[in-house]
Amino acid sequence: MEPRLLARLLAAAALLSAPLALAGPCPSGVAYPGNEGWPSQVEATQTAKAKEIAALEDYAFTRTGKDAERKGIRTDGVVIVKGGTLIYEKYGPGFTASNKHLSWSVAKSFSSALIGTSVQRNALALDDSICTYLTEYSGDVCRIKVRDNLTFATGLAWQEEYEGKQYQVSSVISMLFGVGHADQLKHVLSTKFAHDPGTQWKYSTGDAELLSAVAKRALAKQLPGEEFPFWKVMFDPMGMSVAFEEDVKGTPLGGSMVYATPREFAKFGYLFLHDGCWDGQRLLPEGWVKDSTTPSNVFLTTAPKTEDALSGYMWWLNQPWPQQQKEKPWADVPADAFAALGHWGQRIYVIPSLDLVVVRTGDDRESGKGLDSNTFLKLAMAVAQ
Repeated sequence: MEPRLLARLLAAAALLSAPLALAGPCPSGVAYPGNEGWPSQVEATQTAKAKEIAALEDYAFTRTGKDAERKGIRTDGVVIVKGGTLIYEKYGPGFTASNKHLSWSVAKSFSSALIGTSVQRNALALDDSICTYLTEYSGDVCRIKVRDNLTFATGLAWQEEYEGKQYQVSSVISMLFGVGHADQLKHVLSTKFAHDPGTQWKYSTGDAELLSAVAKRALAKQLPGEEFPFWKVMFDPMGMSVAFEEDVKGTPLGGSMVYATPREFAKFGYLFLHDGCWDGQRLLPEGWVKDSTTPSNVFLTTAPKTEDALSGYMWWLNQPWPQQQKEKPWADVPADAFAALGHWGQRIYVIPSLDLVVVRTGDDRESGKGLDSNTFLKLAMAVAQ
């Protein structure tokens, strides 16, 4: 038999035999966009909400002068989806609805979701050692559980530094662009331990990339011969043609390197708005969204006070932090809001109580000059209400 055909038959058999976690019905009466895109009421909103739209654009789209001068808030795109309908969309210079945008750390929330998809398919369990799937590794790193990884608690002594830092100082620059770029999984797992796994929260692009590697290996066991299992189990069902970069060893760069259009990012937010369901198909386990948007115990007890928003499963939450006597970070936004957040101002905001998803892509490279989430969301909510 021709090898490719055999691989496809094996993959089909695996899909049929794989035990799926089907508990929990999907919400009924929810409108989902087809592969052609969102139903649109953009023109009607422009007429009905002209004043509110002007206020939003006067804040979010303010780049002025020559591009090299980098003045103003440099928004590349904004998409607002209310009740399953696209009600507002605008792009900055050089961008259109069809341009894919780099996610930066929004990718971390994608990696978290792919673990959820793996749990839904019974491909892994959160209390498994990462070495169950990364079988070429042994020893100390096998103390790390998938759950530790999911909550930024691997215990690895990762240095998360960005612009202005040499790769010898920054673990993430070294991994993406320096000595570790060719085998990024090895680079992450060569990091020494600073704490026992599960005992200390520490933000880490390395943790997220490790998480996406675990998800890929777990899904590959169920889908032999499937080169890109993420598409089979999540992106294809949602009609998302994302670009998910990998290094030369095939490790997905799940900490920072996902590319999608703002409309596609909105689809991802919409999946989480509706309990991990897409058009009647449960892609995430029942309760996964709630767990993802509940602050982890390790965050609440060990994260530094300098963190602005609480962290769940690599999502960021608009909730108060009693242990640090901090109010919710976006004061004028409902407390049930949560977000995927990325470098230079990449944002997917989900506000369940308003049936709302807001996406913003941008280029906020200058510290202190970027988008303020509370101000932006107040203006976006005024357009949507």
